[in-house]
Amino acid sequence: MDDAFREISDAGREGLSAALDTGRALRGLLIADFALARSALGRALMWVSVAIIFGASSWLLLMAALIALLQGILGWSWLASMSAAAGLSLVVTAVGVWQALRYFEYTRLSATRRQLRRLGLGDEDDDDREIGSHKTEAR
Repeated sequence: MDDAFREISDAGREGLSAALDTGRALRGLLIADFALARSALGRALMWVSVAIIFGASSWLLLMAALIALLQGILGWSWLASMSAAAGLSLVVTAVGVWQALRYFEYTRLSATRRQLRRLGLGDEDDDDREIGSHKTEAR
């Protein structure tokens, strides 16, 4: 009886130790995931700042020069020249938005969610719907 009691208590201690180790590992993952998210947020804000600074300081002058060249050298109408400049501006804006969204993706805490799901603490249906909507939007 004594041996069985010792075996059961040893198994209980080992189980508790494993649960504590798992908790420590999950805590470390969460801290690392938050650090990554914080870094990604800072980088995304940096890209937004770069886009605003360059857009405000030089883009208008550059587009004015482009319009003058298209109208003067190529003989385009003012409307066509301004439309081409606006199209170029939209392309650069789209690249800036794409870069910002790329860094915002790291703020989703994907690794922590994945580990919580493995422990049975997450709702897989919500994550599957969310992942499916991201894939649909990307196409």
